[in-house]
Amino acid sequence: MISEQVWTDAQVLWDFQKMNHEPRPCSVGIGLGSHDLSVADVTADLYHRGMFPLIVFTGATSRTTVDRMPRGEAEHYRDRALELGVPASAMLVEPEARNTGENIRFSRALLEERDIAVSSVLLVSKPYEERRAYATACQLWPGIEILSASAPMRLAKYVDLIGDPKLVLDMLVGAQQRLLLYPDQGFMLRQEIPASVMAAYKRLCAEGFTSRLI
Repeated sequence: MISEQVWTDAQVLWDFQKMNHEPRPCSVGIGLGSHDLSVADVTADLYHRGMFPLIVFTGATSRTTVDRMPRGEAEHYRDRALELGVPASAMLVEPEARNTGENIRFSRALLEERDIAVSSVLLVSKPYEERRAYATACQLWPGIEILSASAPMRLAKYVDLIGDPKLVLDMLVGAQQRLLLYPDQGFMLRQEIPASVMAAYKRLCAEGFTSRLI
């Protein structure tokens, strides 16, 4: 049984992770691979709305996707986007990345190999990884404009969509921990963490939502 306080703390982290950027046209959209196929849905929708002329789907497999996406996250995302009417000519697949840093570095390298000029990027991720994706891209791809986007939904709806409350809570806590640790390792831009977010994070750790901590 998950307590009301846990859900309150989870909402604090959820709200903090959202960057609340207003989508606007960019050079390219990058769909960051994960267990969440709705990332491909959002990326396809943004493409159809004219937010970018080209998509890079990036991601290999992880322990949460190896069974449901055996050919790799990026390949399954591409298949989903094709179903949603995105032409194959508007998509590139980067199939090797296994973390957010590699998503950014490998996608950048792929675009440079194709001589595709990039001045701005619209990153599409899970809702609770917007800030992590943004901070990572700012650190690893300086000199361009970075925007973040995700499915516009409430935490409760997202939990229902995934169907595993503990997984979502563990992922939220893990994403928050990386915002604390990775700047010191040069993996992402440092973000100011409000005291209320730190308190919620510590309470969730104490409640045992720690399977995604490093």
